[in-house]
Amino acid sequence: MNDQIHPRAPESDLAAPGSTDLAAPEPADRTVSDPAPARGPRAGYLDHARVGPLSRRAAAAFVAAAGLATRSDPADLDRLFALSDAARSSAARLLDARPHEIALAPSTSNGLFTVAAALQEPGTVLVPRGEFPANVYPWLRFAGRGGPAVRLVDPDGRRHITADLLRRNLTPDVTALTVSAVDSLTGHVAPLAALKEVLGPDRLLVVDAIQGLGAVPLEADAADVLVSGGQKWLRAGWGAALLLIRDRCADHLAPGLGGWAGVTEPFAARHPAPPLPGAAAHLATNPDFPAAAAIGAAVDELLAEGGPAATGARIRATLAELLDRARQAGAEILLDGLGPRERAGIGTFRLPGHDPVTVHRTLEAAGVITTRRDEWIRLSPHSSTPAAAVELFAEALHTLTTGDTRPGSTRTDNTRPSDTLTLQEPTCPTT
Repeated sequence: MNDQIHPRAPESDLAAPGSTDLAAPEPADRTVSDPAPARGPRAGYLDHARVGPLSRRAAAAFVAAAGLATRSDPADLDRLFALSDAARSSAARLLDARPHEIALAPSTSNGLFTVAAALQEPGTVLVPRGEFPANVYPWLRFAGRGGPAVRLVDPDGRRHITADLLRRNLTPDVTALTVSAVDSLTGHVAPLAALKEVLGPDRLLVVDAIQGLGAVPLEADAADVLVSGGQKWLRAGWGAALLLIRDRCADHLAPGLGGWAGVTEPFAARHPAPPLPGAAAHLATNPDFPAAAAIGAAVDELLAEGGPAATGARIRATLAELLDRARQAGAEILLDGLGPRERAGIGTFRLPGHDPVTVHRTLEAAGVITTRRDEWIRLSPHSSTPAAAVELFAEALHTLTTGDTRPGSTRTDNTRPSDTLTLQEPTCPTT
């Protein structure tokens, strides 16, 4: 369903910064089951909210780091380990933080579990109902195990969270709000600054930023804690996630999952040793260094291209064109009428009178890759999405709404409607 890049970068592209002698590892023997040679995503790839195919810069950084791991020279290992610090420094620039406030977790889910394990205070954490499950299960698992109780908050209309909704649910027992920076279905951008203002300095704002970071500007300075993997809008692949824990809230969080990598003296005579300062106190072990190199390179690329504001403007412009074509075809847009800053890179629609499975499959047959959530089709272009994607999408909608079966059009008249809409397509957990 997703065409991801599996590059073999030339030797000159594999050298780490400041190095000219790093050779690419010898290629493994290819078998019948090996993937096809590297190629970029299809022109009609509109599914970055599911998986962002690796950027060439991130892929080259990953391969270079893997090359370092094949070497036995201690200097090469030092260079490999330094990639984690470089990634943290880049993330600190992106998030307006200090490097020691950033750690690298294995994934967004792992980072959120780390935070839930660290919040060992009585009270209640608010979780908007309908949150992506990665931001629900950590809190449920630790409720009753020393963590705060969980209270689900019903949405305010289609917006998954607003300042007024928070204010109505803010009771004295509330110690934290955890929220997605961008809703994964509607694309609604949470008003983080307004939420933090309502919470005040003594309650934590925990943010799952994976559907926003790398797509649009976020009010990240309002987040006390922020977690984001790299496999979506940052286009950095799996294996590393940014975990931001600001100094202002460090006293609220104990290193619940902190292991030997998070203490000052791992081989001390008595355990546990004192924790490291900053977010590193919450590390269970060392990061995945090639993944750290990839996410660091992705952040550097984002900053070099003008940062979230420039990238977000391009993404939003493309999404606006796609949604306009959908409206012209008679589609209903989920949460239509959002303000310019209220929608990120995600737009979702359905075609009344048309089976959503047929719509999804017709789009795919036309080279337009999307995700289906029940009756809704989710669009998520990137700044790299070409103008041809809009035309491919419009042509596919024309086929659906007119039954046009001219050469090049996709037949839909013999496509069986689905027996159930309880499953989304594709069923990959990263949806």
